[in-house]
Parts: sequence; C-alpha cells; structure tokens
Amino acid sequence: MAKPSDTQQSALTALLGLGNHSTRKSHYPELTLRLAELENERNRYKWLFEHAVHGIFQARLHEGLRAANPALARMLGYRDPDEVLRVLDDLGSTLFVGGQAEMQSIAQVLQRDQSLQGYETRLRRKDGSYVDVLMNLLLKPDEDGVFEGFVADITERKLAQKRLQELNDQLELRVTARTDELREARDAAESANRSKDKYLAAASHDLLQPLNAARLLISTLRERHLPDAEQTLVERTHQALEGAEDLLTDLLDIAKLDRASIQPDIELYRLEEVLAPLVSEFEPVAEAAGLALRARIGRFAVRTDLRLITRILRNFLSNACRYTDHGSILLGARRRGDALRIQVWDTGRGIADDRLASIFLEFNQLDVGRAADRKGVGLGLAIVERIGRILGCRIQVRSRPGKGSVFSIDVPLSAEMPVPISVAAHQSPGTGNPLPGRRLLVLDNETSILDSMAALLGQWGCEVLTATDQAACYRVLQGRAPEMILFDFHLDHEVLGCDVVADLRAHFGREIPCVMITADRTDACRRSLQRLNAPLLNKPVKPGKLRAVVSQLLG
Repeated sequence: MAKPSDTQQSALTALLGLGNHSTRKSHYPELTLRLAELENERNRYKWLFEHAVHGIFQARLHEGLRAANPALARMLGYRDPDEVLRVLDDLGSTLFVGGQAEMQSIAQVLQRDQSLQGYETRLRRKDGSYVDVLMNLLLKPDEDGVFEGFVADITERKLAQKRLQELNDQLELRVTARTDELREARDAAESANRSKDKYLAAASHDLLQPLNAARLLISTLRERHLPDAEQTLVERTHQALEGAEDLLTDLLDIAKLDRASIQPDIELYRLEEVLAPLVSEFEPVAEAAGLALRARIGRFAVRTDLRLITRILRNFLSNACRYTDHGSILLGARRRGDALRIQVWDTGRGIADDRLASIFLEFNQLDVGRAADRKGVGLGLAIVERIGRILGCRIQVRSRPGKGSVFSIDVPLSAEMPVPISVAAHQSPGTGNPLPGRRLLVLDNETSILDSMAALLGQWGCEVLTATDQAACYRVLQGRAPEMILFDFHLDHEVLGCDVVADLRAHFGREIPCVMITADRTDACRRSLQRLNAPLLNKPVKPGKLRAVVSQLLG
C-alpha cells in the first residue's frame, strides 16, 4: 500500500491539528471532549432504540433485517432482537404477510420517493398469526438500499374500527327493521284511514237522507202560521237540524280534502254567475238576522272552479251572518293586478290580531265560552284554507275588534269575457212568483224525502208528482211532460237518476229543466251532472236555496 506523500501528510496533519507537538498538545482536550460527546449521543440513540415504545428496524431491500429493537421483537412474539434477526432473513417471505409481491411494491416506492409514510399492513408473528401495523419507511441515501422502518401496533384501533362497524351494521339492521315496522304501521294506518273515509262517506250519506227529509218538513212548518209556542218549537228544531247538517257537511268535506280526492275543475265564469246565486241564497238569511246584505258585482270574468269558490264564499257569508249582531254585510270584488279580490265585509265583533292565525285551525272557534253558544264545530275556515291551497288562491283576513272583519280570496282574472247567461235575482215576496201552478216531478228512492218535498213544494203552490223509479215516472206523468224534474243521483238497483232524466227528455223530445238533489259529493256525480247541464244541490238542501234555483229555472 503506497504511503501518502509529504504534501498529503502535511495536509492531514494540519487538518487534525497535529502539525507539531505543541499544536497536538493544545488541541487534545478539545478532541477528547468531542469524542465524549459523540459517545454520549451514540449511547442516547442506543437507549432510545432499545427502549422505544414502537418497533424500529433497519434492513436492506430484498434482504433480511440488519437491526431490530426489543419493541419490534415483542410485537412479533420473539424473545429478543437477536432471534428476530436469525429468523427474519428474508423480509418478503418471513415478515410481510403480503409476501414477495408486497416487498417488491414497497421497494419500488422507496426507490422512487425515498420514503413511504403512513403505510398500513400486516406483519407475520412467530406463531403464524399477524399483527396490524402502521409503518413509516425511510431509504438512507448513499447506503446501497438500506432503509429504516418505524412500526406502530394498531391492532386496538383495528379492533375498535371492527367493533364500530359491527355496531353500525347492527344499527342499520335495527333501523331497517324499525323502518319496516313503521312502514307496516303507516300502511295499516292508511288502510284504516281509507276505511274510515269510506265509512264516513257512507254513514254521512245515510244520515243526510233522513236529515234532508226532516229539514224539508220543518221548513214547511216554518212557513205556516202557527201559535207562538208551536212556532218556537219549530224554530228550535230547525236550528238543531241546521247544526247537525253543518257538522255532517263539514266532516264530509274535510275527509275529502284530507285524502286529496278533490281535483279542481277550472273554467271561465262571469263574476255575476259566481256571486248572484250567493246573493239570492243569503239575502233572506241576513234579513232574518236583522242585517242588510249588499252586493257590488262588477263586470269581470274569472277562471276558477265554481263549486269550490262558491264553497269558500258561502263560508265567508255564513260566518258574517252568524257573528254580526247588527249592521250590514257587503259582498264585492276589486281588481288587484292579474287577480280579482272577492271580499266579504261585515260590521261584526272583529278578531284580535294575535288570534287571526288560529281561526283557520280545525275545531277552533273564538269567543265561545259555553257549549250552548257553539255554532258548528269550527271546521269551516279549516276547509276554506284547504280549498284555497287546492285552487292556488290566496286567502286573507283583516279585522278590528268591535268594528268588523273582511275576508277575501284572490281569484285569477281573465281578459276574455264569456257569453252572459241569465242569472235570476232573488224573488222577494210580492215581486212575482213563478212557482204557483207549475207541474214538477220529484224522483227519489226515499219515500220520506218524496213526502217532504211534496209538502214543501205544494205549499209554494206547485203541482207535485213523485216517483221512486223510471216506471213510476211514466205512470204519474200520464203522457204529459213535467215543467221541471228534481231528482236524486242514486236510485234503487244501481240505477242513476241522470239516466232516467235523459230517458224522459228523449221520450218527450224536449230539454226539460232539471235539478239534482243528492248527498253524493263525488267527481263522478259532478261529471254526470255536467252532461245534463243541470245545477246541483247537496242534501240536506236548504229550502231558501231550493226556492231560488227552482224560481230561476222556471222564470
């Protein structure tokens, strides 16, 4: 081996500070101190290596381990690091559960990126089981594939994740089971609700039939001159029947609205077609209450469902008559942009601002302290609010306690004006009565209703013929056409009154005026009625409204 040249020797001597004896003597303490510091640092890292909580190892790519600490040995189930080094001579086949394929993948990442951080894997233990670990691997530069690994046991974390996943799976199963239970409960409730609606409709229909007969008979008695005591009893009976009628009607309507079985039939109407019949109907009601009913009907046309808008306005007018002790009621309309605002003003008791919202709640009536003071069950405005949603029309109310209230609905306004129709005004006594002597046919399968209608219409001066089916119609008519037919929708043996009327019209060769009086409120009934071009009165029919409609058609 060649000796260093004098120049090289001098440079090395100068570098180490050993150029001469005096120089060596002066730098020796400093050199000794540095060596001691290096030894302390080495011992410190050795202590940390041996006492670290996590596993540490050094290895060469594609070879076995070069060093391992006690924590790694314990983690893998070995007695000491020496045993680890003897056994794990090939990382791919002895350490990583993924085998050589995993080791090759790790080597590629280290050679490319110099490090691999947060790598989760499984290491093989001495007994053949495995341990879940999180590793950070670092390739040492300039040491020919040597890398170091820092290993943390994450078995507890994995077990916790597994338990959490199991709990989540159990929870999902419970949620699914509970959802199935709720779905079954919902289906059962919906089925029960449908059955309830069907029962309510059927029961109400059956109740409305005798109630209608009773109302007609009471109305006949009310128009007769009776002693005061008997007249008082008749009035009280009339009020009781009216309350029962309002209750049944509201229950039927709210049931239909809740099951969304009502679909609006939007058509074009002149405003007088909507308001004039209501004026005719409520003028006597207002007069009986000591009130003046005024109407302001402008020349407008609206697009709406006549039946539904009439239901809303009838409720407004009914409440105005009911809760106004003195003064007047005004029915009118005014333009508001693309809408027509139809309003009902009254001079009644009024409603406080903090109670306005509650008037549209079901079974709610304001300022009713005793059961005897209740009028209805508080469903009217709840029905109005639901119908307003169906029509897409805005319902509003303004009120001042002690001054009165104004209820309104905004209806779509139309620039197109339909052809005017004859809207008869209310027939006041002494201004011309078209009823006396007119020949009317009443068709209904309930004999009690036939008797009641015959009594009421006969008291108005009409010649009344009654029949329960088509054959009986021809027998009582004796070849002469009636001037009007008042008929029920459902007759016996599933025969429809519309079909009988159509047959009578064809038989006599003329469009005999007709009015349907029925407790049926279905869309099928309305469609049949439209084909006959006839008005509809729902049972129990109000005598005042019946008289107004019959007078209009006969006038």
